[in-house]
Amino acid sequence: MENLFTGLSGLRTSLVISLLLPLCVSHQPKPVTVYLVGDSTMSQKEVRAYPETGWGMPFSTFFDETVTVENHAKNGRSTRTFLEEGRWQPIVDNLKAGDYVFIQFAHNDEVPTKEQYTQPDQYQKNLRKYVSESREKGAIPVLLTPIARRHFDENEHLNDTHAKYAELMREVANKMDVPLIDLDQKSQALLKSLGPEKSVFLYNHLKPGQHPSYPEGVEDNTHFSEYGARRMAELALQGIRDLELDLAERIVNHSQE
Repeated sequence: MENLFTGLSGLRTSLVISLLLPLCVSHQPKPVTVYLVGDSTMSQKEVRAYPETGWGMPFSTFFDETVTVENHAKNGRSTRTFLEEGRWQPIVDNLKAGDYVFIQFAHNDEVPTKEQYTQPDQYQKNLRKYVSESREKGAIPVLLTPIARRHFDENEHLNDTHAKYAELMREVANKMDVPLIDLDQKSQALLKSLGPEKSVFLYNHLKPGQHPSYPEGVEDNTHFSEYGARRMAELALQGIRDLELDLAERIVNHSQE
């Protein structure tokens, strides 16, 4: 009889485990990929460019093991040239339902003297294409306005260098109901809080002889230092939390503000 009760007890335990196991498995988050699509401010830098750092580089380190970040951003690209060079199609081909596509362009689109220049109406058309084709694959597009350039005038007033194209992106986000992280406004606020002197440390500024990659020195008010890239990545992470995207639950290193 004792063996019978022991057997029944073991059977009950096995049944409980078998019933609970699927529940435990179902709560495991599904692996997702975050695709970064954009220009040099976001891109993965070559060793020879160091210490210049794209904000997408530290961004990838802030997530748990269920998130893979693929940085497809490329120096000097606009919404138009990224498409023309065939950089977008491989991303679309690999998108899965639940993946994210973070889209940040304008630094090159907005400059008429650049070969990468994109007319305003074409810029919006290209953004709509990125959004629509992401959604067709069940992925989640997120638009990010371009990060501010460090351009202070003689009165220490920060010039709004992306006003037109940032607004064009906001219009697309509004009309298509796309999540928007306004890095333009967020980074302007950061620059203003630091002022002309302290904000220099966010960007790639080096004196002659300070680093072998830039023997003549450099004063770059568009691209970031390692520290600056991390601060910009933290602004993007805060945007993810503000939007309450499911991705926010997978952030493991929260912003130190």
